[in-house]
Amino acid sequence: MHIAIVGYGTAGQAAALLLARDGHRVEVFERAPEPGPVGAGFLLQPTGLQVLWELGLLPDVMVHGRRVNRLYGETPCGRAVMDMRYSGLDARLFGLGMQRGALFTLLADAWAGQGVLHPGHAIDAISDDTRRIRDPHGRWHGPFDLVVAADGSASRLRGATGAVKREAMYPWGALWRLVPQGDWAWGDELRQRYVAARKMIGLLPVGTRPGDDTPRLSFFWSLPVADFDGWRARGLPAWRDEIARLWPEADARLADTVDPDQLARASYRDVTLRHWHRDRLVVLGDAAHGMSPQLGQGVNMALMDAMALRDALRLQADVAPALQAYQRQRQAHVGVYQFWSRWLTPIFQSDLDWVAHARDVAFLPAGRLPGGRGHMLRVLSGTQQGFLGTLALKPDFMRALDGIRAPASGKM
Repeated sequence: MHIAIVGYGTAGQAAALLLARDGHRVEVFERAPEPGPVGAGFLLQPTGLQVLWELGLLPDVMVHGRRVNRLYGETPCGRAVMDMRYSGLDARLFGLGMQRGALFTLLADAWAGQGVLHPGHAIDAISDDTRRIRDPHGRWHGPFDLVVAADGSASRLRGATGAVKREAMYPWGALWRLVPQGDWAWGDELRQRYVAARKMIGLLPVGTRPGDDTPRLSFFWSLPVADFDGWRARGLPAWRDEIARLWPEADARLADTVDPDQLARASYRDVTLRHWHRDRLVVLGDAAHGMSPQLGQGVNMALMDAMALRDALRLQADVAPALQAYQRQRQAHVGVYQFWSRWLTPIFQSDLDWVAHARDVAFLPAGRLPGGRGHMLRVLSGTQQGFLGTLALKPDFMRALDGIRAPASGKM
């Protein structure tokens, strides 16, 4: 088929690579004049790693990523709030902290020469028959046999499905940047520190990227979107003083942070669709199921969406039943993550002090209960299917994990 993909983030990159390898003629339309990664770092879960394994990219991903064995959150006084280890689910499992630049480069290099990339081409409309797409200059492109909307949580195309059920901005966002790992003591852990639910600091080891061998951490500071400008007006020294009081080790990692422009701003949407396709238009990634970053599943879901679409097109001769099969498979998996993301967000990002107090008292004990512990670990690893089921990882992939070791704590 002749396929148009709108957006060259993780969902668009993975879809372009998978569909081109199956012999489809792929054109990608990206609004940025110079396509590149957006964001600092992320935590790749076993489900996402499995997709990269199927793409043959797992060894390269391991070279640049950093193995994460534990997620730990505490208050400034050292009271543990969250403590989860992948080994509690399976000793072979782990997360992999990565820089977005590393994954972007690996996927781009793997797709090179297999399709056409149109940089500087924003797409703002699709024809009624869903076979042609229009840029802001009024130029139409196509016709295409399939249009894949992978244009992120602020998608301009998902409305054309006629099935948007929910599309709301979260009131809380984040500041983030990559910082040198240096002598950071927790090289195989995602570490977070909370002040009620009003403030959250996070540091995730994310390894290196092609062209830069310096191991780095992804730094995260939570604050209301409405306070972005207020944060800047209050000045960087006052903010650094606050971080030094809350977490001196984290402040030490910000030693070279001297300008507010070194920190990027992030905001998030809660997006739910009744269905993910109409005629020859299909929606992938955050465009289909945007959610807050509390569960750290965005990149993983994007990779799984792309693989599921590829598989559905292989198994169905016609587009319509293929898109229906794709939707059934992915909605069955994504639904529980949208539910928990929506309910967990105010527990970690809000002005509700009583909710944060209840979290501090109950969250860790709940994770130690047999039923609660297993559910939390499956949600963390991306292997929860609905509220009661499990998404099984492939035996060959699990064997591959036995034979590969990711760098931990900055060392091979």
